Amino acid sequence: MIVLRNILLLCWFTVYVCQAAAQPPVHAQRLYEKALKYRAQNKPDKAFAIMHRAIKAYPQYEDAYTSLGDWYFRSHRFREAAEVYQQASYNCRGGHSAYARLLATALLRDGQLNKAQYVSHKYGNHSNEWQQLKKQIEFVRSATAKTGKEEAVNMGIRVNTPYSEMFPLISADGNTLFYTRRTNGIDDDLYYSRRDSCGGWFSGKPFPYPVNTSGQEAAQMISADKHYLFFMRCDNRSITGWGNGSCDLYMAYTADSIWSVPQSFGATINTPGYEGMPCLSPDNRELYFASDREGGYGGTDIWMSRFEGGLWQAPRNLGPEINTPGNETAPFLHADNKTLLFASDGHPGMGDNDLFISKRSNDTSWTAAYNLGYPVNSTSGEASVTLSADGKKAFFSSNRNNLEGNYDLYEMDWPQALQPEVITFVNGSVYDSFSKHALNYASIFIHDLHGNELYHYTSNRGDGSFMIIMPVNTTYLISVHRFGYKSISDTLHYTEQHLAQPAVYHAALLPEDYQEPVNDSLALTVYFKINQTTLSDSLRLLLQQTLRDWLPGDDLLIQVNGYTDNTGTPLVNEQVSHLRAQTVATEIISMGFNPAVVLPRGWGEVNPAADNDTEASRDLNRRVEIVIRR
Repeated sequence: MIVLRNILLLCWFTVYVCQAAAQPPVHAQRLYEKALKYRAQNKPDKAFAIMHRAIKAYPQYEDAYTSLGDWYFRSHRFREAAEVYQQASYNCRGGHSAYARLLATALLRDGQLNKAQYVSHKYGNHSNEWQQLKKQIEFVRSATAKTGKEEAVNMGIRVNTPYSEMFPLISADGNTLFYTRRTNGIDDDLYYSRRDSCGGWFSGKPFPYPVNTSGQEAAQMISADKHYLFFMRCDNRSITGWGNGSCDLYMAYTADSIWSVPQSFGATINTPGYEGMPCLSPDNRELYFASDREGGYGGTDIWMSRFEGGLWQAPRNLGPEINTPGNETAPFLHADNKTLLFASDGHPGMGDNDLFISKRSNDTSWTAAYNLGYPVNSTSGEASVTLSADGKKAFFSSNRNNLEGNYDLYEMDWPQALQPEVITFVNGSVYDSFSKHALNYASIFIHDLHGNELYHYTSNRGDGSFMIIMPVNTTYLISVHRFGYKSISDTLHYTEQHLAQPAVYHAALLPEDYQEPVNDSLALTVYFKINQTTLSDSLRLLLQQTLRDWLPGDDLLIQVNGYTDNTGTPLVNEQVSHLRAQTVATEIISMGFNPAVVLPRGWGEVNPAADNDTEASRDLNRRVEIVIRR
C-alpha cells in the first residue's frame, strides 16, 4: 500500500514536472474529458480507447499519459502501463526523469526485472523512494530464483467469484474453509465452504443472522473447538477492506449450532480507531489483532491481549521484529502456538502486500519477520494466509492474475522447511463420575514438566467437551478443576500415531461429597441486577452492618464468590462474575479487613441457585455469596 500511495503521488506530480511545449488542441482536450467521463461511468474499455486517441491527437499530452498509465496500473495491466510510461518518457519534455520511477515500478510488477533494473540504475537517485524500489527489484530477483516444487493453485469457481474473497481459515479437521466475501463488490460477509466426497469444495454459504448483517463483517476466526467466533465489524469500502473507516472486534458463541448475538469487546480492546482481523491462540486465551491505536510503530500494527482473571488485559504491541512504520495486518497463529504468519507492506517485499513468517522466541518476543517469497508472494498483493493443522497445506488470498484487482483464494503445499511443529488434537469431556452428567465450565490446565503453564482450556457449556492442541513426542501435565468437585491431575504423552486419529481424554470428577462444616458460614448474599457490577449505597450499608461484628477478622478466611445467570457467553459471564466479586471484596477491605483474608473469585454461570428458565430465577443467580470460614 505504501508503494501504491507513492505511485499515485508521483502520478500527480508528473503533471507539473513533464511540461509540454504548448496547450493541447481542443480536439485532444475533448477526447481527454470524454475518456474521464467513461471512466467515471465504470466503462474502462471505452475510457482506455478514447484516452489513447487523445494521446495520438497530441503526443505531448502529459495529463493523458498520467491518467492512462494509472488506470492500467490499477487494473493490474502492468505491461500496458509500462508501455504508456515509456511513450511518455520519449514524448514529454523531461519525461525520462519524470516517468522513470513509474516506468520501473510497472516493469517490476510485470516481471521485467532486467528492464526495471536498467531504468532504476540510469535514472534513479539516492532518495528513499528510489532506494526502496531498487531493493525491491533485487529482492524479487532473488526470491523468484529460489522457487521450489510448490505451486499456488486458484481454488476455483465454487469458492472464488468475480468479487474479492479474503481471510481464509481452515478448520482443525481440514473439512471446512471459512473466509470473507465482498458480496456484489460492496458488502463484506462471512462465508464457509465444506469439502465434498472427492476432496473438492462445495459452493460457499454465508453465515446466518445475527452474525452477518447489513453492515461489514470480515476476517473471521473460529476457535479450534468451533464454539467461539471472533471477527471484525465495520463499514468501509476501501480496496483492501481495511484502508478507510473504523472497525471493531466482536465475539459470538455457540454451544451447538446456533450463534449468539455478537458482542463487542469493549474499551479495553476496541478504540475509536481501527481494530480488526482477530486471531486466537489454541486455548482461546490470547487474542492477536491489527490496530492503528496510539503506541505503535506507525500505520497498522499487530497487538496481543491475554484473557486473565476474567478480563481481557491491556493489549501489548508485538514489537519491531514484527511491526514497522508501514502496515502489518491479518495475523494468523498456528495451532503449535509458535508460528505466526501475517501480511505487511512495511518489510521489504515483492508487491503491495507480502506475507511473512515469524517464530515465537519466548513468551514476549518473536524472531525477525521472514518474507515467504515466491510462489506465496507475487509482485501483486497478498492479504492473508492460514495453515492446515498438520502444517502441510496453505490457503491464502491474492489479487494476482486479476485485472479488476479483486482477491481470490489460493492453496498450495507448504514448504517443508517452513512447516510448524507437529501437533495433535485431543478430544475430551468433563463429567460427574457418579451421575455421568456433563460438567461445563471446568478449567483444564496444561503444564510442562517444569510446572510452567502452557494452556488453559474450558469445557463447553453444552456438553462439557473440550479440545486440546499439543505437540507430539513430549510429556505434559494436565489438571482439571471445577467448582464443587475434586481436582484431578495426570500426564499426557502422544506420538505420531495419533496424527491420523485424534486422541481422546475424558475427565471424570468426584464431587466434594462433604456436609457443610459448622465453621463455614454463609454470611450474606448480595444480588445484582442484569449487567450491574457496582454496589448501591443501601448494599454498602447492608455489608457493613452484616460484617462489622467479624472485625478485625485476622483469623478468618472471607470467600467472596461471584456468579451469573446463563445468558451471554461463558467468557463474558466469567468476566462479569469476577467484577462483581472484586467490587464486593473491595468494599469489605475498605471496612478494615486485612486484604490477605479476603478471597474474591468469579465462577461465571456454574452453581446456579435456581434454574434459568424465568427472569425471576435468573435474578437469584446474579449474586455474590460471602462465606466466612473460621
